[in-house]
Amino acid sequence: MIAGNQPGLDEIEAHFVALLDGRTSRDAVDQWAARWLTDDQLSWDELSLWALGLLCGIDLRQGPDGAYLHDDGQVRDWLDELRSRRAR
Repeated sequence: MIAGNQPGLDEIEAHFVALLDGRTSRDAVDQWAARWLTDDQLSWDELSLWALGLLCGIDLRQGPDGAYLHDDGQVRDWLDELRSRRAR
């Protein structure tokens, strides 16, 4: 089990925003999400699991020197969807 409190949707959303604002790297966000997803002792609601799953792997590229598999526009769309689903 990871030390610290399990992140909620506010913290997960903040990682999307920090990435898009350039305050953190894709690698850092990927590592942060992966450490939570790999803790088998945690239980997640559907929306949190969906969002963490998107952030885990956010640093994947289309090849060794290729562009990111998911560009900033797609990440922004995911953030918009997260916010929309939270508002329901």
